[in-house]
Amino acid sequence: MTINDMKFNTRNTIISALCNVYIVLFIYTATSKLLDFGQFKIQLGQSPIITAYADWVAWGIPLTELLIAGLFLFPKLIRTAFYSSYSLMTMFTTYIFLILNFSDYIPCSCGGVLEKMGWTEHIVFNLIFIVIAAIGVFYLEMNRVTLKTDVI
Repeated sequence: MTINDMKFNTRNTIISALCNVYIVLFIYTATSKLLDFGQFKIQLGQSPIITAYADWVAWGIPLTELLIAGLFLFPKLIRTAFYSSYSLMTMFTTYIFLILNFSDYIPCSCGGVLEKMGWTEHIVFNLIFIVIAAIGVFYLEMNRVTLKTDVI
């Protein structure tokens, strides 16, 4: 086994671990929202930013989370899954920032254990997952470069 092979295996292990972390996160949060769907929808309806779209968003968020979790199961779609995760977590973080800074009422429409977090913890949590997605993309790109270099 060469050094390049070991680096490639390490990167694949890291990518796999990051995929699994996101799969668990999205399945857990989507399931929590769907199991308490009525409450989730009410909380979204109380949001000053998305009140008019609460019905659509209530279905869209957990379905999107499940879709992205599913993308991680297909090797050819993992890059898309990481970019989608990055985008979704960035949207969630932006939403929290807007609600905290421009709204008098701050509803929490998170599911499960996440709704027990304070807003600062929630932003930090989201930022960690944004970094995880960025690391996933970085390692996927490193694998792509390694594969192209090894072929030449």
